[in-house]
Amino acid sequence: MGVTPSLPRISVVTPSFNQARFIAATMESIHGQGYPNLEHIVIDGGSTDGSVEIIESYSDRLAFWTSEPDEGQTDALAKGFSRATGDILCWLNSDDLFEPWTFAEVAAWFRDNPESHFVYGDSTWIDADGSVIKPKREHRFSRFVWMYDHNFIPQPSSFWTREIYERVGGIDPRFDYAMDADLWIRFAEHTKPRHVRRPWSRMRFYPEQKNTALRSHTNREGAVIRSRYRTKESRFVRGAKRRAARALRVLLKLAAGGFPLSEIRQHIGVIRKESWEQRQVRKSLESTPDRD
Repeated sequence: MGVTPSLPRISVVTPSFNQARFIAATMESIHGQGYPNLEHIVIDGGSTDGSVEIIESYSDRLAFWTSEPDEGQTDALAKGFSRATGDILCWLNSDDLFEPWTFAEVAAWFRDNPESHFVYGDSTWIDADGSVIKPKREHRFSRFVWMYDHNFIPQPSSFWTREIYERVGGIDPRFDYAMDADLWIRFAEHTKPRHVRRPWSRMRFYPEQKNTALRSHTNREGAVIRSRYRTKESRFVRGAKRRAARALRVLLKLAAGGFPLSEIRQHIGVIRKESWEQRQVRKSLESTPDRD
């Protein structure tokens, strides 16, 4: 594949382990875009389910790939990014998908906004079979919502510059589940996160998914990350801020067209204590054996 100097190099890291069911679609969503200045790195954790054969079939289009035991997803990401040479970085898990137009739009965004170092788009929830569950339309970055509601930034729709990644010291190996939330908030200490109202990815939601089956681990790590920025607060004050953050998120999503008026009762925290995503996680956990 020839390189087009006028287009920034986009480096995609794909961590994977035993995802033969999904990885071919993931690979095609990356290489099927025909982006001419792409660098794709796959770090597989020693899969035994046929994933390696699928990855190997794309080897002539990969900058690097390996399949060997590792310390988990964050370790795989750190290995991948240490080899990345792109101007723009991202990662795509081996069960998620990019939209066909993603790289072209991301490249155009950074070309037209050279002062920006971190941008995220919208996404779409899909099930294990690839059927659409619902759109995930997001809003502008709000540190207050991120801090007191949840990490709403869709990971596979997030892109950043090499400069900001190196400035914050890269991905933190201490976090196995909330490594994306940690990276986003450290980016936000140095640059304004920007949001684009365009769908850039499709995220799978199914019971066996890591962040679904092991949600309690993600929540614990998220609490550790947020504790770095919070002052000491009473339970009453924190609860009030959580309700305010949920209400603000509803208003921001309404303004961004995130959901129709008919869905307000399903989202606002003073009526319901959970977001749609949180309810789906709880239902999945209730229907599957405890894996914590």
